[in-house]
Amino acid sequence: MINGRTRLHVVANGTMTGQRYIDEVLLPHVRLFRGAVGDKFNFMDDNATCHRTLTVQDCLDSEGIQRVVWPARSPDLNPIENVWDALGRQVAGQNYPPTNKNTLIRALTEEWDKLPQQLLDNVVQSMVRRVECCITLHGGHIPY
Repeated sequence: MINGRTRLHVVANGTMTGQRYIDEVLLPHVRLFRGAVGDKFNFMDDNATCHRTLTVQDCLDSEGIQRVVWPARSPDLNPIENVWDALGRQVAGQNYPPTNKNTLIRALTEEWDKLPQQLLDNVVQSMVRRVECCITLHGGHIPY
């Protein structure tokens, strides 16, 4: 989000399910942000199967959270994909790359905290341009 971020949540054990998504992401983080931001809050997830369960939709509805509707498999329209790319490059560029799950989690967490807030702000602010470009290209790939 602009001017802030949550701590990185790593799903280290098991599979992310709709119920885990509710318990570990939506209720402790998204609900609080929505309350803090108010009516201008726009929620965007990445169309993962676990995000599209009826249980998740019921939770969002009960919390008054409306998600941004966008087509599946359209990473050009999801700013987090650019952030994941930057995070991955930072982890890969470390002097001592991770060699197991624990060091990977530590590296991801450390690099997440180091990502410049301006990078996150720029990616979010680019959304208007991305959507306009996507419309112009009739849903085609956005060159950037």
